[in-house]
Amino acid sequence: MPVLGAEPSKRLGPDELWEPATPLLPSFAARPQGGGTAPYDERAVFTAAVYALTSGCAWRHLPPPFGTSPATAHRRFTVWTEAGPWRRLHRAVLDELGARGAADWTTAAPARRTPHGQGAGRCTVLPTS
Repeated sequence: MPVLGAEPSKRLGPDELWEPATPLLPSFAARPQGGGTAPYDERAVFTAAVYALTSGCAWRHLPPPFGTSPATAHRRFTVWTEAGPWRRLHRAVLDELGARGAADWTTAAPARRTPHGQGAGRCTVLPTS
């Protein structure tokens, strides 16, 4: 299966995003009973997930050049989501941007506010630029 060229792959999953994500994502080991298909490259799956999430593309319509099947990309995204790395990745990226002086906090806006129930009163702040 052809793999996505370097330019789009680096644009969708640049090193600055992939490096902090790597230790946060659960790894996939070979099945103990054997069999199955050869494992997909984790970065290719991550890049496919970034594409699906940022483009609005349905998982089943992921283009073949990503080098992973839509089912695998969705399944791993689901496993990763259950492991909870996204908030930690978000925090790591914001910390890195802040350390570089690349986050303009003067234009920050609340991204989510839960009015009631679990997490009531918590607010996540994102830089707007």
